[in-house]
Amino acid sequence: MPNLNLKNKINNLPLSPGIYLYKDQNEIIIYVGKAKKLKNRVKQYFQNIEQKDAKTKALINEITDLDYMEVESELEAFFLEAEMIRRYLPKYNILLRDDKSLNYIRIDYDSLYPTVVLTRRPLDDGAKYFGPYLNGVQIKLALKFLRKIFPYAISKNQNKVTLDYYLGLDPGLGRNKTPLSVYRSNLRKLMMVIEGKQQKIETDLTKTMNQLAGHQKFEAAAKVRNQLIALKQLNDQVMFHRHEFSDLKKDEAITQLMTLLNLENLIQRIEGYDISHMSGTNVVASMVVFINGVSSKVDYRKFKTKIDHNNDFYNMKETIFRRFSDKNLSNWGQPDLILIDGGKGQLSAAIEARNLRKNFQVPFIGLAKKNEQIIIQQSSLDGQPASLIELNQEFVKKYNIIIQQTDNFLVLNIDKNLALIKLLQRVRDESHRFAVSYHSVLKRQNSLKSSLDNIIDIGPVTKRKLLKKYGSVDQIKKTTEKDLVQFIGSQKAKIIKKYL
Repeated sequence: MPNLNLKNKINNLPLSPGIYLYKDQNEIIIYVGKAKKLKNRVKQYFQNIEQKDAKTKALINEITDLDYMEVESELEAFFLEAEMIRRYLPKYNILLRDDKSLNYIRIDYDSLYPTVVLTRRPLDDGAKYFGPYLNGVQIKLALKFLRKIFPYAISKNQNKVTLDYYLGLDPGLGRNKTPLSVYRSNLRKLMMVIEGKQQKIETDLTKTMNQLAGHQKFEAAAKVRNQLIALKQLNDQVMFHRHEFSDLKKDEAITQLMTLLNLENLIQRIEGYDISHMSGTNVVASMVVFINGVSSKVDYRKFKTKIDHNNDFYNMKETIFRRFSDKNLSNWGQPDLILIDGGKGQLSAAIEARNLRKNFQVPFIGLAKKNEQIIIQQSSLDGQPASLIELNQEFVKKYNIIIQQTDNFLVLNIDKNLALIKLLQRVRDESHRFAVSYHSVLKRQNSLKSSLDNIIDIGPVTKRKLLKKYGSVDQIKKTTEKDLVQFIGSQKAKIIKKYL
């Protein structure tokens, strides 16, 4: 049964949509849920407990406190729940979820035949990705509703006429039913809804509808009106909105991180860096950006080192030095915290590069993979301040953080269930994924180049087309000559098949 403090909080919950966050005795978030009516939903947990399954009973037994956040609709509650689960990885959400894999929405907006699909593995392929989402069922439902408002293709099969085409769910790009420019305009609106800009879309649609009506284009105005009505009705069906805490001081991970590192300024922008290569070849570096604790893929950047060098310290130093040039600082802005994927060597190299840039003071920390230890350098080799960090000893004591001092570094061993560690892990893992993805792309391109460039009679345009469509020489080998003829013509197809 809930304690007195928890009972009072439950009784004072509003009857509005929102999310609730259950915490254990150590103030760690163990479950995040959404509700149409917060008070009613939370109360249900503590009623008829004996009839609930074993996992839910275990959850209830650990709940000692809760927090909540109100939103305007069930639509918002759905995505805010997904965002908080992604941010904190509460153990009972992982145990109780009905979908075992993360889902991403992939939109290849810049292709000649854009599609919208769900995928479990985002790639560095130029497409736009949104996610990840834990609840695959609700994401599919959300896309189903959105497709009625903003029709999109789910397959690049341009010639096959499907039922979706006749139902108005597919734009019919291959049959010239919808111009590519109009289709992309609809995709832009779709992406804005996904990003939480629904209100702006509604305003724009209203303006467009009135303009069309004013020019007596009543049929076109009616279509826009139907889009507007359907979009507003989404609020009563399923959440699909990127919602962030307007007050970041309520965000537990960011609050913990600021407290531990004794940072006065709010941590809004965290940048993560990693290096990837194969024995010193195709050396690349990644820069991922998290805004308010959430990945911001539009701000990601990738670096190809000037020389291939099997020395991660050198590669990290070059990357950080380039990142913080005056030009890049002006174009990309300045972060509030830098996270280096690696230990003492990588962190020291990064700080050395930072100190080469004058008037640039941003705290740097490292996260070692093996034991998820936070690494802090106390001073650099040239005597300049390194970490710009003074640990909060009260926080260290409260959470039993074990600190080891080796050489010029502090190594922090922290409970892996703390929200701040989970946030840093997400930044580190994303920087690693992005670096490996870019490295794989370069390696694949070089592999294809080394094979196809030997075919004298095939030009660079055809090679690029083949790379874009098939991805590798192995896939081209597996393709029949008949298919190649349809794609690049009979003469080129014969030359390639003969060579391969």
